Amino acid sequence: MSDLRTDDVKVVGTPTEMLDRDVEGDAAWVGETPFPGDGKVFLSDACLGELRAVAQTLRENPLPLLALSQDDFALDACSTLMAEVKHTLDDGLGFAIIDRLPLDELSTEEAEACYWLLGSMLGRPVAQKYDGLMKYDVRDTGAQPLAGNGVRSSITNKGQSYHTDNAFDMAPDYVGLMCFQPSMEGGVSGLVSFQTVHNELRKRHPDLLERLYKPFYFDRQREHAEDDALISQTPVFRCIDGRLSVRFSERLIEQAFEMRGEAFDAEGRKAIDAMLEIMNAPGMDKEFAFERGQIQIVNNTRLGHRRTAFKDWPEPERKRHLVRLWFRNSGRPFYAG
Repeated sequence: MSDLRTDDVKVVGTPTEMLDRDVEGDAAWVGETPFPGDGKVFLSDACLGELRAVAQTLRENPLPLLALSQDDFALDACSTLMAEVKHTLDDGLGFAIIDRLPLDELSTEEAEACYWLLGSMLGRPVAQKYDGLMKYDVRDTGAQPLAGNGVRSSITNKGQSYHTDNAFDMAPDYVGLMCFQPSMEGGVSGLVSFQTVHNELRKRHPDLLERLYKPFYFDRQREHAEDDALISQTPVFRCIDGRLSVRFSERLIEQAFEMRGEAFDAEGRKAIDAMLEIMNAPGMDKEFAFERGQIQIVNNTRLGHRRTAFKDWPEPERKRHLVRLWFRNSGRPFYAG
């Protein structure tokens, strides 16, 4: 690793005072919490009618995805629905599963357009890679994620641990995933409330919680300018305007220490292990099997998400395929804001 500039570190989040109370309300849930509709939000006939009209308009007037704006279409019912979804993301459970786009009636491009417009009602779509990629296809490419090689676990068929997206840089406020094709086996989506995890840490390990408010190294996955630092530094937990905000990826933290050739500090390792023990305990998370046409939206500062390992169908056209979008309410649309 001597050829890597691992001595340089980009600071992306400065420490804050600890949140000195438990998080209460709908945000602090466990897997057994009864969710209205099991977390699903259903597209009404009025919403579906508006989206079918979007598709018809684009058949007659083609336009690239990035040029689409909700202001150019009649989407009153969809706007009302997505305002409710945004409230759920910000002040409720922190996630919603929109059920569902009629994929059998839409081309891939038309479905992506409808997804883009719905998501744009939550926040501005932003780049998901340094090169400006806005629409990210989640498929197994056969690549292997290793420390410093930039391969994301999202383009493998391996299981993931609970994490937040882009924990090492300008994180999106919301992460969207739309399912075009589920896997043959596995690939189950899981969500966990980091608000509940924080509450449990306060109760069980108050001495270790303080360490999680101090900086950790993160592998930046080579999503930056060629001469920029490969590693960033940020706390896992921060308290912003009285609300808990989280950046977490065990894998990227471990990879950053490996890249620097440093041993994990003992207190930091204990704090991460305590966090993992809580979030992975039976009954803490909620699991969902993606179905065609469903859209999962997650508040990326409040919840962790993961996917179990999966096995694909042998037919190329049936292989697992999700499309991811990122949305932010601040900064510019660039990857680093």
